[in-house]
Amino acid sequence: MMGYWWRFFARERGPEAPAPRPAASGRDTATFDETRLGSLTCNDVEERFHRFILNLAVNAGDNVQSGREQMLLQRLGELCDDGRFDVRTLPRMPTVLPQLMRAMKSDNLNGAQLANLIRRDPVLVGEVMRVTGSVAYRTAHPIGSLQHAVVLLGQVGLRHVVSVYVMKPILMASAGANGQVIGQRLWDHAERCAHAAVFLSKGQCDPFEAQLAGLVGYTGLGAVARLLDKDLGQAVPACSPSFIAGCARIAARLSVQAGRHWDLPPLVLDALVEHAESMPEAMEQPMSRVLHAAQRLAMCQQLTEHGLLDGDAGYTDDAITRFPAQLLARCRQDLRQNFAQP
Repeated sequence: MMGYWWRFFARERGPEAPAPRPAASGRDTATFDETRLGSLTCNDVEERFHRFILNLAVNAGDNVQSGREQMLLQRLGELCDDGRFDVRTLPRMPTVLPQLMRAMKSDNLNGAQLANLIRRDPVLVGEVMRVTGSVAYRTAHPIGSLQHAVVLLGQVGLRHVVSVYVMKPILMASAGANGQVIGQRLWDHAERCAHAAVFLSKGQCDPFEAQLAGLVGYTGLGAVARLLDKDLGQAVPACSPSFIAGCARIAARLSVQAGRHWDLPPLVLDALVEHAESMPEAMEQPMSRVLHAAQRLAMCQQLTEHGLLDGDAGYTDDAITRFPAQLLARCRQDLRQNFAQP
């Protein structure tokens, strides 16, 4: 039986579930079914999430794919599976990133050594200095050197700066007519997913690698949006749930291609591969399970913020119940505190 883990941290509900609040003006252009749902399956949540990210409207009909949808999916699959997707169109990760990741996992590296690594990338130097010069890090004495800035940031702060510096421009670079909208939505989800992945990683996997997995897990969606809008040259009208699911499967494979292109750490890449090839309940690697749970929590948080999901709705997913219900509750509360819209 599917586990209703959401009941462990949903607020007390009356007989009438509250209607989702309206989406913020100017932010959401996709059309969604606003039927109140007392309980959602993982497929329901994922479909709403992918429609939201890709800015695709709901098909008022059934789940049967049209001939046009089947053709689009076939062409998308051919572009991915035949190696015709040009990974060179993706921005490259800075060459200093793998070295920084290894360095930040070492307890023996000091601020001077980290500063020497960062100094190899002038843009990253500027980002570190910009962040430490902000109000949040302002000190009584001016920051006089990169080493001082690195020490002031600390390991957690430096990890955040590095990940934001690397991934935000990549996710914001989604092309197409809705590229800016899609890119912002991808980045918003990546931030929430990375945050949740770090929260859930304790005792499971390295927190920095979990954070990176959370940031890159849905990069393939940007590529799908670009292919649909640019390479295929066709706008997508209201579409069926099965078309959305097909796009999601292709996006997962593209995320793997992007991960290989970026030479991600082996455990992160393995998690992306397992997500593309396995059902959630069959995932064996801790990093994969952390990523799966973090993605679902981030989906719910983001959709709730935009009024596209009732935060109290039941949600079934056997795979996520591998985590203690109290841990999931604390993670969801932490997401609300850090990302809830005012």
